[in-house]
Amino acid sequence: MMVGAVLGPLAGLALWFTPIQIEPAAHQTLAIVAFMIVYWITEPIDHGITAMIGCFLFWALHIADFETAFAGFANSSPWFLFGAMLMGEAASQSGLARRIGFLIMRYLGTSYSRLLLSVVVIVFVLNFLVPSGLAQLAIVAPMIIGIIAGFGVGPQSNIARGLFVILAYTCGLFNKMILAGGASILTRGIVEKLTGEPIFWSKYFIAYLPADLITIFACWLTILWLYPPEKKELPGGRQYLEDAVRSMGPWTVPEKKTLAWLLLAVGLWATDLWHKTDPAVIALGVGLVVALPKIGLLKTKDIQKVNFLLIIFMAGALSMGEVLAKTKALDTLTDVMMSWMTPYLGGSFHSASVLYWTAFAYHFVLASELSMLSTSLPVLVNYAVQHGFNPVALAMVWNFASGGKMFVYQSAVLILGYSYGYFRGQDLIRVGAVLTIVEGLILLFLVPFYWPLIGLQWMK
Repeated sequence: MMVGAVLGPLAGLALWFTPIQIEPAAHQTLAIVAFMIVYWITEPIDHGITAMIGCFLFWALHIADFETAFAGFANSSPWFLFGAMLMGEAASQSGLARRIGFLIMRYLGTSYSRLLLSVVVIVFVLNFLVPSGLAQLAIVAPMIIGIIAGFGVGPQSNIARGLFVILAYTCGLFNKMILAGGASILTRGIVEKLTGEPIFWSKYFIAYLPADLITIFACWLTILWLYPPEKKELPGGRQYLEDAVRSMGPWTVPEKKTLAWLLLAVGLWATDLWHKTDPAVIALGVGLVVALPKIGLLKTKDIQKVNFLLIIFMAGALSMGEVLAKTKALDTLTDVMMSWMTPYLGGSFHSASVLYWTAFAYHFVLASELSMLSTSLPVLVNYAVQHGFNPVALAMVWNFASGGKMFVYQSAVLILGYSYGYFRGQDLIRVGAVLTIVEGLILLFLVPFYWPLIGLQWMK
């Protein structure tokens, strides 16, 4: 951390004073971006503070005017995220998310195989209610710990490792296929800011629906294969789950109110191709409603739990992309970063594969998926516009690839899951390797064959 604290300014100053044959504003922008990237990689301070420092430097050093340096705060995506986080907090505080989880488990069955499938399905469903992968994991983990205790097995048993590793992995995977998590919302914001093309919630959901369904079963079968259970049935069976549901009592008023507002949001998102309402308007509108007295249920202390630095980070990352574009520094980055890839990009089949595995490799360096997307997507979108590709399609592939992980350090969700002590780093490598390959194969079906059927073309 201390090394990173020193390396960031050194990288920025070194680039600032290195002679480069480009416009001064572009040169200075690249120097500040270098500082930001080093700090995002090494994390000596929070990502949001780094983003704010970058915006301030763009403005204070007269590289960009105030409106450009802080343009990301006027973008709808950070407020989409804020609304989604308020909705997620309501689902958690009311107990709705936990109740839905146990109801799904009770419905799907009590064998290890069925309970494993339940965990994957619960995480998928929670993406519509709780956009934060960390919050999803925090909600489901206590359920799984109870189930492991019910099986009477140790923390390093196949049952415990299988349940926990797939929970941690899927909490950072499905939100790439639904316009709800921070990565997908950031992707939408960058594309819309740089191209003006809207990305509708329903279109995004339909585009990845086959991947969602295949992934649910792929995760389930992968864990059954890698971690055969010591016991096939949960002792006490259905009674254990019935007791868990009964202990929560009848549906409460806060649960019913939260469910009603969340269903309204999902219904409006699902029909946004018809009414054309910005998904961010829906998210922020419903998020603010659940924070109102009487109508909603969140109190001030609940709202204070929202990670506002994450919102600042997203706004700052979008601002960085705007400054890069306005100063033409983005063109320089595009030439440098995309030159090696150009010969391999053309038809949708092999282009999708090249982009997927390039993004997967890039994610090793920039562990934070938001940092990875904020520093690379503007370049990719700019390249797509210049070369006749559909920037929406390329950005969706790049974002999808950020879900592929093999190491704990690559995600805060994985770090939290790992902290419970139920799986080891080697477990994540095994599961991540298999599922990353599976997701890559799914993409080779989606992009060239399925996406054209729903009007999502690879070329403009």
